[in-house]
Amino acid sequence: MALIELPSFVAGHWIAPAGANVEIAGAVSGKPVAQLGDAPPDAQALLDYASGIGGPALRDLTFHDRARILKALALYLNERRDALYRLSYMTGATLADSKIDIDGGIGTMLVFASKGRRELPDAHLCPDGDIEVLSRQGSFLGQHFYTPLQGAAVHINAFNFPVWGMLEKFAPTFLAGVPSIVKPATSTAYVAHACFSMMIESGLLPPGAIQLVIGRTGDLLDRLSYQDAVGFTGSAATALALRSNPNILKNSVRFTAEQDSLNATLLGPDAKPGTPEFDIFLTEVTAEMTTKAGQKCTAIRRVFVPKDRVNDVIGGLSERLAKVVVGDPARATTGMGALASAAQKADVLNKIAHLASQATCVFGNPDDFAVDGADPHQGAFLPPMLFHCEIPDAAHKVHEVEAFGPVCTILGYDDLDQATSLLNQGKGSLVASVFTHDAQVARRVVTASAASHGRLYFNNRDSMAEATGHGSPLAHMTHGGPGRAGGGEELGGIRGVKHYMQRTAVQGSPDILTAIGGTWVKGATTTPPASHPFTLSFHELQIGQAITTAQRQINQSDIDHFADFTGDRFYAHLDEKAAAANPFFPGRVAHGYLLLSFAAGLFVDPAPGPVLANTGLTGLSFQAPVQPGDSIAVTLVVKRKTPRSDTYGEVRWDVTLRNQTDVIVAEYELLTMVAYSR
Repeated sequence: MALIELPSFVAGHWIAPAGANVEIAGAVSGKPVAQLGDAPPDAQALLDYASGIGGPALRDLTFHDRARILKALALYLNERRDALYRLSYMTGATLADSKIDIDGGIGTMLVFASKGRRELPDAHLCPDGDIEVLSRQGSFLGQHFYTPLQGAAVHINAFNFPVWGMLEKFAPTFLAGVPSIVKPATSTAYVAHACFSMMIESGLLPPGAIQLVIGRTGDLLDRLSYQDAVGFTGSAATALALRSNPNILKNSVRFTAEQDSLNATLLGPDAKPGTPEFDIFLTEVTAEMTTKAGQKCTAIRRVFVPKDRVNDVIGGLSERLAKVVVGDPARATTGMGALASAAQKADVLNKIAHLASQATCVFGNPDDFAVDGADPHQGAFLPPMLFHCEIPDAAHKVHEVEAFGPVCTILGYDDLDQATSLLNQGKGSLVASVFTHDAQVARRVVTASAASHGRLYFNNRDSMAEATGHGSPLAHMTHGGPGRAGGGEELGGIRGVKHYMQRTAVQGSPDILTAIGGTWVKGATTTPPASHPFTLSFHELQIGQAITTAQRQINQSDIDHFADFTGDRFYAHLDEKAAAANPFFPGRVAHGYLLLSFAAGLFVDPAPGPVLANTGLTGLSFQAPVQPGDSIAVTLVVKRKTPRSDTYGEVRWDVTLRNQTDVIVAEYELLTMVAYSR
């Protein structure tokens, strides 16, 4: 088979490999499958193209524009997955492993596309938090806004997930409006390269939105500015070396690291053999040891179980691991493929030699195991290996040395206090899992150990049918961890997007903040619409258009009728003496929901028109009581507009109810769906 040539993609063009040839060996055959050059591309050309072409093109788009592109790109890649699966086999990954990588990456893009449309405005700026009133009369206000960084995001990815690793960083970066420079790990770069090529071929991305560096990056990090960011996944040692770059320190370049960590699982005191929790525990530990041949940053390395259950766990795991077929990942019968490279295999063997000084191997022999359909001497194969440590408190190597492969160590604990202490000895991890049906056990673990972990995953009989698994980072939740795990928070939905943006405090008048944010701010100028706003289409409505209705008097008979009709006979509405004794009311008062109903009657236009539906209200507050004989009027202001489909969008209205003395009695935000045309 001809070697796959891996060019870089720089400044909108493919750059052929330069310098001496470097070959990449396949994990299964041990033979070369791809080649690249050892000369780095022009780092300044990468950065100039990103900041000069890619950044402006992305910032011209709104969050929703970018979300739509992300969705289209994800669907484009989804139709071409089979070609990526075939390449992925050469990395040692089975089809199931490949789906985690490839389908998982595509799914992450779809999550960010969806969240971008639902949770971000159809605008170029993203407000953060509520308006802060900074003056007595409200003429001087403050608002935090997120804006895209104006440099580039350099993504340095690990070998174990060449597609997911690239796409899970690219998706939030693109949604933020920042161009990406992708540097995949060399040993599996041919899979990342193939996926990247599809992204370029799609024609969906603006020029400069993404570039690719295969091989060395040269002096790229030495040239970054405060407008750039680095996202790294890999070893703690490499992260430290990169993070310590003098230029990164000098310019306070944002650096996010998702590092290796000694993730753990805890079998709860209540999870005895025969319980669903015990069975789920065995299943998940087996899966974490063998999926991707244990080459997952979230894989379980330490297994904590009650001391009286150590033998049960060793026996149960050994029985399950014995059924795992190690072999050619392209075979349907294979349960675990090869490690990604011979170098990775050598590293795992070196690490288990360290572990063996404090733990005993109770399953798996790297010198004597069967490989189905492949040569164990040519490929980077290892068997699943299970160790047992009898003195967990003194086993510092078990809590410090990570064998990044199909390896984990069982440690027994006496009580839950010791168990949580042992969990924390990893000094920071991406994830710890707990298998228990006792909610108080779960609470104690969180209070004692959450500060040492980026994610805590609980599973039991109630959640087992839908739980996603110990080792599954989800785009909705942060992925990262403190201490050894790097201190980063990748993903996390819109939190991950905001990492690539600058939060700035903006201060000014209501009109200034309205113009900047595209959302009407109380106190800003309003204008009357040409006709009733419910007769205007989505595109005809303008931010700040407002009407104030006529007044309606609230009579005692209205209150009595509402109480009888709804059954809401709360004493404050019907008993004068009891209501007067309440510190909030001067006497009998109108129902709050009566006021909302009368308000709708005042501002709703009854005829069919562009307004399609009332979908809810938010931020409701009742601020002053309304007594019989009082009157109310409503001011309705177009606050914000958001497209939602091809035919309609959401209009948010600021609604204020005032009484006859102009005192505000209630406020809320009304949500309606409005057609684009009449």
